[in-house]
Amino acid sequence: MTTWQDFEQQAPDLAPRIRARFEAYRHHVLATLTRDGSPRVSGIEVDFLGADLYLGSMAGAVKALDLRRDPRCALHSNPGPDTSLTGGDAKLALYAVELTDPDELAAYAAELPEPPPGPFHAFRLELRRATLTEVAEDHLLISTWQPGEDVKVIQRR
Repeated sequence: MTTWQDFEQQAPDLAPRIRARFEAYRHHVLATLTRDGSPRVSGIEVDFLGADLYLGSMAGAVKALDLRRDPRCALHSNPGPDTSLTGGDAKLALYAVELTDPDELAAYAAELPEPPPGPFHAFRLELRRATLTEVAEDHLLISTWQPGEDVKVIQRR
């Protein structure tokens, strides 16, 4: 399991820049896998709580049912209102672990800015890969991290 805190320790220059992209806007895009293996994209909000990154969902939402069936998912940061990609374009490959223990669910809900309005699913997100694509003058800088590896930076023209 790789927590957000592990990412911050292993990639101290990249992790805060990616976190900033997810904190810049409230709504992002979650990709899950449907029963037949095709992708499903859904709007989602995420929360950085303690050492981890979490997402919550209304009870019975198809994205939550997708994650229960297959916990592999991807999260794409909101690019913002213009096309400049100021701060970059962040993407995370994740593994979603559902919180099922009542005490753990209560602790999660207590840390949120506002408690969920009704029954909900909650998932702790384990990192598999993090990527930040930035525009730098006449080229792209693509920084990628995977657990246990150094950050790799590729320039594309």
